[in-house]
Amino acid sequence: MKKKYWYDYLWIVTILYFTLGFFNILFAWLGMIMFILPLLFAIIGGNKLYCNKYCDRSRLFELLGGRFSLNMAPPPFLRSTWFRYGFLAFFLTMFGLMVAYTYQVFTGAPLRETVTLLWTFKLGWSTAGVSSVTPWVAQYAYGFYGVMLTSLVLGLATRVLYRPRSWCVYCPMGTMTQGICKIKHRNDAK
Repeated sequence: MKKKYWYDYLWIVTILYFTLGFFNILFAWLGMIMFILPLLFAIIGGNKLYCNKYCDRSRLFELLGGRFSLNMAPPPFLRSTWFRYGFLAFFLTMFGLMVAYTYQVFTGAPLRETVTLLWTFKLGWSTAGVSSVTPWVAQYAYGFYGVMLTSLVLGLATRVLYRPRSWCVYCPMGTMTQGICKIKHRNDAK
């Protein structure tokens, strides 16, 4: 049996994050840790160590393994540069729109107490704890949880259709960290 390390249990972070956010949307702010850490690893270390070893989602997908998966190789277009950077641009656009609406709430627009799944489906959500914070803080939490939930759903769908870590092939964070590493290594070579 393969020896287990502490990072083999990071899948618990994903489960905990989505469970806590389900009961109190303000826990969605914890997702910023998962958003910032891969970028810091790439900027400081110049590598994709976070993606390859510490990513809580990839750990979850590995834990689920080949169960309920067709276990086929992902199609070549998912690995293509144009798709990966196109998907990153799309994801960043959706993130930017989320930040823009958070700013609108900051300046007086009404709070939308919904989580948007797959950028289309509006899900009513628990409002527990929302009244205790400034509306823009809650709005950011709703938006960010929607982004995180959408990426989880896409990752789970991809792992069912293909291999367990097929999401990693086109994950926006993976694409960003790879871009940072390329820039860092190019600058180090000069």
